[in-house]
Amino acid sequence: MRSPAGLPTYALYGEQGRTEAVDWLHCEDIASRSSRHDWEIRPHRHAVLFQILYIARGRGQAQLEDRALALHGPCVLLVPALVPHGFRFEPGIDGLVITVLEAHLAQRLAAAPGLAARLMRPSHLHWPRAAGVKAGTGASPARAVAEAVARLHAEFRAAEAWRDLALDAALLRLAVVLGREVPADERAPDSAPTPERATAHVRRYRALVEARFRSQPTLAALAAELGITPTQLNRACHQVLGHSALGVLHGRLLLEAQRDLAYTTLSVKRVALGLGFADAGYFSRFFRHHTGHAPSRWRQLGQAGAGAPDPGGKA
Repeated sequence: MRSPAGLPTYALYGEQGRTEAVDWLHCEDIASRSSRHDWEIRPHRHAVLFQILYIARGRGQAQLEDRALALHGPCVLLVPALVPHGFRFEPGIDGLVITVLEAHLAQRLAAAPGLAARLMRPSHLHWPRAAGVKAGTGASPARAVAEAVARLHAEFRAAEAWRDLALDAALLRLAVVLGREVPADERAPDSAPTPERATAHVRRYRALVEARFRSQPTLAALAAELGITPTQLNRACHQVLGHSALGVLHGRLLLEAQRDLAYTTLSVKRVALGLGFADAGYFSRFFRHHTGHAPSRWRQLGQAGAGAPDPGGKA
């Protein structure tokens, strides 16, 4: 594996240079993406995405940080944002990749910091096919995980009323099931490797951006709150993410603008004001620069369906 500084950072694998999807959760079978890359997903990482890789049947190999892992179903890999990872799968593998905005998951787990701490570390969970029933549950751990994954996938594929609520409920159920299975040696805070200083700075910076992006704070103000200089902040973002600190802030503003345009009837002016732009004209120029379309045109293309630009990036 290449050094962390040389790793590509993707929204989803193979989609470098695009913003994150408008939706906060994505599910796809492992074969649909890996088969297009000759069953190999080369080492990379995601800036703001948390992934759950579930293998029901089949085999593969994984590189998770500095660990080489043999995968054989049933098993699960938990891959937090910024953690380097790569895979090689055997053809015919049966499994699912669940991708969620890490900030969304963290918000949903805010009332259970212990559970969040267990999940937000890279973990490899696997169960022998002959594993017995877990006391008090009436089901084996592997079956409990399989059922929770299946429920989340079913809700993702459905178009039923209150879909977002159902997805959150299914996601939380899966989080609880997986949290209960994290081995004891991976629960203890002291067992986790100390993050590189640059990665620690980027994690804290992203949390500040998530909380403050609507007010469009200056990089100097955000860096001061982190106790570093703007130059140090920018260097850390380039080292970890491959782009500038301003790019992180602009990316978050663009994502929220796309959400507002896709899912609300707010006027372009109201969207601009809600995101801290004093002038709708400046907002339109900002949006066109990043997507290639004026906000109103981007919305029209999205409503038209066929031929619409991907809401996560340029057309």
